Amino acid sequence: MATLALEQLVALADPSRQQIFLLLVEGPCSVGELADQMTVTRPAVSQHLKVLSSAGLVTHEAKGTRSIYCVDPKGIENLRNQLDGLWQRALDSFKSEAERLYMETKSK
Repeated sequence: MATLALEQLVALADPSRQQIFLLLVEGPCSVGELADQMTVTRPAVSQHLKVLSSAGLVTHEAKGTRSIYCVDPKGIENLRNQLDGLWQRALDSFKSEAERLYMETKSK
């Protein structure tokens, strides 16, 4: 699996980051808006956003004195492509094994 996709999965392994990410899927939010919907502090939300941003899952834009965070479609596309590739390899392996077993039982 590509390094970025692995970093993205690790970033999403944390329950607080999952919650933040899911809130951002609903729409852009500031740190304060996210913190108001969570049980962690604003500084903790900021740290989680830093990890999600570093993993390419969220971006932010300055609006006055606030930063507004949103999901990064490019990051999601990368993760999706990596997961699709894993799924395709699993299906290909299953198909090969099924064909092998079929040929084995047919030859008996």
